[in-house]
Amino acid sequence: MEGKRIAVYLCGGIASYKVVSLVRMLVKNKAQVRVAMTKEAQKFIQPLTLATLTKHQVYTDLFAENNQDFVPHIDLADWSQAAIVAPATANIIAKMATGLADDFVSTALLASTCPKYVVPAMNEHMLLNQATQRNLARLQADGIKVLETKRGFLAEGYEGQGRMPEVEEIYAWLVQQLEVKQDLKGKRVVVTAGGTHEEIDPVRYIANRSSGKMGYALASAAAQRGAEVTLISGPSALPQPMRVKFIGIETAAELATAVKRAYPTTDIVIMAAAVADYRVKKVASQKIKKENASWHLELVKNEDILFGLGQTKRNQLLVGFAAETENLLANAQAKLTKKNLDLLVANDVARKDIGFASDSNEVTLLTKNQKPKHLKRASKQVIAGAILDEIVRLM
Repeated sequence: MEGKRIAVYLCGGIASYKVVSLVRMLVKNKAQVRVAMTKEAQKFIQPLTLATLTKHQVYTDLFAENNQDFVPHIDLADWSQAAIVAPATANIIAKMATGLADDFVSTALLASTCPKYVVPAMNEHMLLNQATQRNLARLQADGIKVLETKRGFLAEGYEGQGRMPEVEEIYAWLVQQLEVKQDLKGKRVVVTAGGTHEEIDPVRYIANRSSGKMGYALASAAAQRGAEVTLISGPSALPQPMRVKFIGIETAAELATAVKRAYPTTDIVIMAAAVADYRVKKVASQKIKKENASWHLELVKNEDILFGLGQTKRNQLLVGFAAETENLLANAQAKLTKKNLDLLVANDVARKDIGFASDSNEVTLLTKNQKPKHLKRASKQVIAGAILDEIVRLM
């Protein structure tokens, strides 16, 4: 963080008090920090507190400065190498998503061309409202990084999603984003993500609960670290990561074809996709009518793509995933050995807080010659960075 120019945009929410500790941590690690606050944020934290920590005035009013030499909100936007919005309320998220600029914070953010990092915190009902979810998706589609909220005891007096992560996790996430290594530069990386669909008839298919979030986070992080990334993805509602070659597939057979085509010239393969083990033996050409009390489908096994890659690999580094509901380490260790993998990422998908579609994960990394390494629950972006760190160590 040393020397990095970071603007912290503080919005009105009960989690505002945590931002004081975040600013202190940034300053302690020799970042240059300037703070802007909404008028609502000032009801929770006094600007003097943050001015004392940063040794710089706190920006609060779009029209407060009477200085003809510079325009404060543009000056801050031009100065910043990174902008952090915390706690990001539903209001500021909506403003950022729609380009609304009606106070110092929203105007400076609109003028900022530096990378932006958003740390939401709000009541669960506000967070899960369709409008807020649309706005968050828009921010991510625009390349803005968003850190997932936590589930816990809310200020309203009940359990729910929407808590701001603890300062230590926010700081670790920012370090990962701002101090991007280029240790994968020149490497060709294939990442598979999402689930596959196996057709039953023109209307129905067999699928699984995979959202693709872990694979997309890995593809994005690998590209940031200099890799030439190909993302092969099953159907997903996620926006395509920037600076990544994207190949969309639907079935396990299509995934196998795409991976095999890329494999000979690839350095690293990360098989994060949840591939269907079985497909329907005979796909109906017309929609099957519900005329009978029961319905029997004959299934046949799909090709084990990961096993095949393990048998034919030369110098490639091969990474697999084990999504388990029981006997996590035993099943993962068996898969590591059987499929001739260099790294196996095991996670317990029976846990709803880290299972399919969650923005968080908690995994164990297994390699051939070392003890398993446990990664505590964190955002999938943070987990992706830790997995790539292990891959680099194995290279």
